Amino acid sequence: MQISSRFTLAVHIFACIDTFGNEYKVTSDFLAKSTNVNPVIIRKILGQLKSAGLIEVARGTGGTTIARPLDEITLLDIYQAVKCVENGSLFHFHENPNTDCPVGRNIHHILDGKLLRIQTAMEKELASITLEHIIQDTEKYIQNETL
Repeated sequence: MQISSRFTLAVHIFACIDTFGNEYKVTSDFLAKSTNVNPVIIRKILGQLKSAGLIEVARGTGGTTIARPLDEITLLDIYQAVKCVENGSLFHFHENPNTDCPVGRNIHHILDGKLLRIQTAMEKELASITLEHIIQDTEKYIQNETL
């Protein structure tokens, strides 16, 4: 199981907007070139981020900007905006455990609480990292390349 790549694409999009936004109009085509992903997919992610109030998108070739200060947007905000998991649940349980089996009839009791704790811990960690952290690292790595 993997979390959808929409999450890492969305973070990549934010890094591009911040890095290039003052020099270029950051459009879906521009972002598609950086991510090497079809512009249609980029537009879908941009729409999700816009709906969540994280970015602003100007119609046509107007470009994209970040709607809030970088230190006010967390990775959890982005993760939730692009709907990385189905129905808000990180773990998808197999549909029909065999209730005639003692393990099958009890597996939800055995795992549900533990899986919820794991998801809560992951979301807490995502909430502790802001876009400001990501942008600082982006600037650091780009600067090291030019040295």
